[in-house]
Amino acid sequence: MTEKLPRIAFLGIGLMGAPMTRNLLNSGFPMTVWNRTASKCEPFASEARVAESPVDAVRTADVVITMLENSDVVEQVLVASGAMAALKPGALVIDMSSIQPSVARRHAALAMEQGAGYVDAPVSGGTLGAQEARLSIMAGGTEEDVSRALPVFEVLGKCTRIGPVGAGQLAKLANQAIVGITIGAVSEALLLAAKGGADPAAVREALMGGFAGSRILELHGQRMIDRDFAPGAPARIQLKDMRMILDEARAEGLTLPLSQQVHNEYLSLVANGHSDADHSGLLLELEHINRTRLGFAGPRYKE
Repeated sequence: MTEKLPRIAFLGIGLMGAPMTRNLLNSGFPMTVWNRTASKCEPFASEARVAESPVDAVRTADVVITMLENSDVVEQVLVASGAMAALKPGALVIDMSSIQPSVARRHAALAMEQGAGYVDAPVSGGTLGAQEARLSIMAGGTEEDVSRALPVFEVLGKCTRIGPVGAGQLAKLANQAIVGITIGAVSEALLLAAKGGADPAAVREALMGGFAGSRILELHGQRMIDRDFAPGAPARIQLKDMRMILDEARAEGLTLPLSQQVHNEYLSLVANGHSDADHSGLLLELEHINRTRLGFAGPRYKE
């Protein structure tokens, strides 16, 4: 006899939440969905129950997944709305948003008061990873709670248990530090090469075969060359993550000069009207500073 799948309440049907919901539905999970902008739930209305509120969504759920923009929104949706208090005993809350580790720990304590489990499980992989079920899931929580979440995670990508509650968020901050700094490095490298007369597309191809090769160079380097800045991960979200990195560093008595510089560049990018551009659009800020544009006008020197 096939084991009955748990009912999932999915809160946050956005750029990431929508493809994640699709994969869970395709795998047979019974689902309730909710989003602040209700129209985003409409594509799933024939397959999932659309809830009127977070409280309505979680009341009968075995597993509650949140995929929301930041700590404040998660606080509003899970706590201020009354949803946390409406959890049924034995439920499992899985917050897959990127939030401050301290907020994750506080929410875990609130869940425990309701007799529920809690896992913080931010992800990396962007919208493409969400669509292809190849997300890297960084989980913080007890071994028991993470094990309970594995049937869900296996549908969405690959899970690594990092440690206790909050550890998943710390791993995501580490991920975003590397992503943000590397996007800055790729932007500078391609602009430098192109300004000197090299073909940036050829430079990217050559670098992919050496130590500089990375997913950032592969995917975001191509975005820069194509000037395709439609958001997979918006710049405002990367800015939020860089700010959390610096906040956590200060709390631990650390100074992170590269993260600080990249934070400042994203701050300027957003201030200049590009908050909804993909985070690879950091190139736009570098172009603005230098009053130039990435391109290839042919070799500067001829034999």
